[in-house]
Amino acid sequence: MNINQIALATALILLTVPGSGVQSFDKTEIISLPKTAAVLEAAARLHLDLLSERDGRIFVVAPPDIRRIIEAEGLAYLLETERFAPAAAEADSPLLSSPIGDYHTHQELEDDLYALEAGYPGLAKVVTIGYSLENRTILALKVSDNVEADEGEPGAIFLGCHHAREWISVEVPFLFGKHLLEHYTSDPEVRRLVDSAEIWVVPMVNPDGHDFSVRVYRYWRKNRRQNSNGTFGVDPNRNYGFAWGFDNTGSSPNPNSDVYRGTAAFSEPETAAVRDFVLSRNFGSMVSYHSFSQLIMYPWAYADIASAREAEFIDLTARMAELMAAVNGRVYGTGRSGETLYVVNGDTGDWAYAETGMASLCIELPPLETYQGAFFNAEADIAGIFAENLPAMLYLVDWTLTHPNPGPEPGLVNPRPLRPERKRGPGPIR
Repeated sequence: MNINQIALATALILLTVPGSGVQSFDKTEIISLPKTAAVLEAAARLHLDLLSERDGRIFVVAPPDIRRIIEAEGLAYLLETERFAPAAAEADSPLLSSPIGDYHTHQELEDDLYALEAGYPGLAKVVTIGYSLENRTILALKVSDNVEADEGEPGAIFLGCHHAREWISVEVPFLFGKHLLEHYTSDPEVRRLVDSAEIWVVPMVNPDGHDFSVRVYRYWRKNRRQNSNGTFGVDPNRNYGFAWGFDNTGSSPNPNSDVYRGTAAFSEPETAAVRDFVLSRNFGSMVSYHSFSQLIMYPWAYADIASAREAEFIDLTARMAELMAAVNGRVYGTGRSGETLYVVNGDTGDWAYAETGMASLCIELPPLETYQGAFFNAEADIAGIFAENLPAMLYLVDWTLTHPNPGPEPGLVNPRPLRPERKRGPGPIR
């Protein structure tokens, strides 16, 4: 049985742990509904966990309570779970040595980061930037010459796993740090960048949610905050301080929602840790990795409006997309977040740009759509996805060296939640 089969099976198995307070995920199904005006309106109003759209139908992760609500709305649906099961198992799966094969658990990630630090003294340093709700470490790897010194060099930071089920978003930043260290002596370009910049990777922002996705429910998205109504989880990528709660479309006030924004901006220790760390350094660029859609996006996300640096960001992301396509031929779209995908408020990129003026990008990794794997990237795909992202990551570090951070936009004001609710499109919640 390969990882994808285990993941799908896990999503459909009843977890019974007396006294644990853990939600039950038995009988969770993937369903599809026709893409009609009534369905789209209900999907936006109910904040359904949408996976994708295909052949005039939208696909939804639907536990029993959601199916009951959909039925009460008078909407007909089809069960589609079996269509998402992988066709065959991998005979040589490495699951005997790891619960998730070539992907990292939190413990494996911690072990591998400290192994890099030990293996490359003077170039690699692991820092604990904070702790999760369940007291797991949130680790950052610094790669720079004179790594113990604070030289005030321009910095670039690469974040992964705000959303628990997006396992590929852990691997890309981790592999970037590993690549820099392994090629420092042999690749003059890598050496130049490492000698000139501070490069940081934070592969797993949401370790509690990731662990829950590994052990219990593969589709889990949020962190593991126990909410006042007995549900669990805040969406970390709706919990940052700029435009937090701007409307109930780009985030939700409902704890049941997969885009629940929490009780206040930075209410979660995971986002507070990122905030404090970012503000302590001289970062000129940031990438927050997600999946899936094959997109490179820039601010603003909370509304479809241009930032003061939009012309720069258009050029930057176009060049990154060119470099990525040259590796495997895979095309990444580019654009403003609020226009390209859907509006999001309280996200990492808007906050980082508003607070510092840095180039803050969101990259949605492959695949392009659900039937190519969705959140279930095959282990065999990890190397290829990283390979096509690598030249763009190197380019961004170089770009950061030559584009001084101008600071926040003059006169920028944190928008208040004054706008009426807008309808969110039928794209997957990522």
